[in-house]
Amino acid sequence: MLREVLGNPFHPVDLDPEWRTQKVLAFARQMYESREFCTMPILADALQDAGCDSDDILDHCRGPGPHVRGCWVVDLVLGKE
Repeated sequence: MLREVLGNPFHPVDLDPEWRTQKVLAFARQMYESREFCTMPILADALQDAGCDSDDILDHCRGPGPHVRGCWVVDLVLGKE
């Protein structure tokens, strides 16, 4: 659960601002607001379509979870601390 919220503290990941497309932001906002994270693999696809090549981000989104509010990828996309 800690990895879900904090990620890997020894390997911080940056999000290229160009990856924050309208589609990516819409998926992230929907998941955050509804607390439904079953579309994480779709977020990974949207990020990849936007040019994301970060294995850490894409693997986390496509991983089994559990994914929860506070997910480091969703927070990173939404610019939350």
